[in-house]
Amino acid sequence: MVQLNGAIRAADTKGGLEVAERGLIEGISAAELVNRACIPAMQHLGDLWEEGEIFLPELMLSAETMKAVMAVLTPQMTAEHKDHLSTARIVIGTVQGDIHDIGKSLVAAMLEAAGFQVRDLGADVPLERFCDEARAFQAHIVCLSALLTTTMMGQKTLIDMLVQRELRKKVKVMVGGAPVSRQWAEEIGADGYGENVIEAVRVARQLTHGSY
Repeated sequence: MVQLNGAIRAADTKGGLEVAERGLIEGISAAELVNRACIPAMQHLGDLWEEGEIFLPELMLSAETMKAVMAVLTPQMTAEHKDHLSTARIVIGTVQGDIHDIGKSLVAAMLEAAGFQVRDLGADVPLERFCDEARAFQAHIVCLSALLTTTMMGQKTLIDMLVQRELRKKVKVMVGGAPVSRQWAEEIGADGYGENVIEAVRVARQLTHGSY
């Protein structure tokens, strides 16, 4: 765990992949590797970035290492949680106009580790695509991330679009991001709000309890 955490912090992609693969061979679950090494490493780096201790390029390099490691761990997590994956489906992305990806990626990874089937649309996602993917994926939840105050309104607009397309009664909406608050979530009519990755998983479980 310590080695994988350190590899991600150091943006050592080769080392991270070797440690992750060795962990799987030794019988450590993919979810445990994600929850105890990958996510803590990125959360620590995110804190350092917010405090001005590291620069954005450093953070992005480590994020790329984590994505490479996740590409190895995700198939195993799918196998570990196959009983849940058939029922709990989530579409997640950062709304159009916002290129921030790290926080959303952490939440997506944590949701996968918790057994959800996750379709990650990435960053700067057109609102129409959220609706299209929610319908095609038969999603239970759409998770909308906004890291800029200027893109927060996209979360409200998306909820309005879901109503217009007669999808709102079929899908729950969760919102999150640095400028987003519980008050904002209630104001726009969202079903849930996650202040951090741990709370996001807890809320997602609450919203889909009928699906398990």
